[in-house]
Amino acid sequence: MSEETAELERRLRAVKAKRGYLLPHHGLMALTAPDLLAGYDAAYTQVALADRVLSHHDREFVWMAVLAATDEALATHHIAKLRAAGGTDDTIEAAFAAGAWAIGGAAHDFAVRDWARQVAPWDPRAAYLRGLRRLAPLRLVHLAASAVQVCRARWRLLGWQLEAAYEDAVPEDEIAEALSIAMFPGSVPHFVEACGVWQRMIAEGRLPASARFQAWARLTGQGGFDEASGLT
Repeated sequence: MSEETAELERRLRAVKAKRGYLLPHHGLMALTAPDLLAGYDAAYTQVALADRVLSHHDREFVWMAVLAATDEALATHHIAKLRAAGGTDDTIEAAFAAGAWAIGGAAHDFAVRDWARQVAPWDPRAAYLRGLRRLAPLRLVHLAASAVQVCRARWRLLGWQLEAAYEDAVPEDEIAEALSIAMFPGSVPHFVEACGVWQRMIAEGRLPASARFQAWARLTGQGGFDEASGLT
């Protein structure tokens, strides 16, 4: 075995030891871009493995809904992780119910976007949230549904979710962690846009944010290159 091959196998063993599994992109990055693999692994570790504010059980509840929303069939290890954290069949059912309701919210979004006058005075937003609040456990339903809206790029629905989560006293740091879970399966650009939605809602006074989150919302220059270069 060549020294290069031995080093490649060493990198892959290290990744497998941390996660318990390997996927094809790990091998390709180890072979062609080891520094990228190291950066990717560090980011993934913080999103999926490191302890922040959510318990392992609650984090995996959100993962269940996110993976259902993104058709991410390869990530079966999250089922085992949920069960290892105390999850049951009822937990899985609740996570899928939250994900299904959030995905189905596209119908309510359509009603607002295209049929608002025709269906009035029926309120699609109120109807969506009534249905959501029939699900349990409500705090986890809010977190899972918010992450699903990021994956699906349904920004109006994310706004509804954020307003309702604040109304129901879901902690901001838990919302932040849930949204970050959408980053890998749902795409980094969607996560970026979701953060912008949240930040603008706070800046516009639509959310009763804490002082910490208000400071984030007030910070100027968060609109990307166009804003920084004066093109907006």
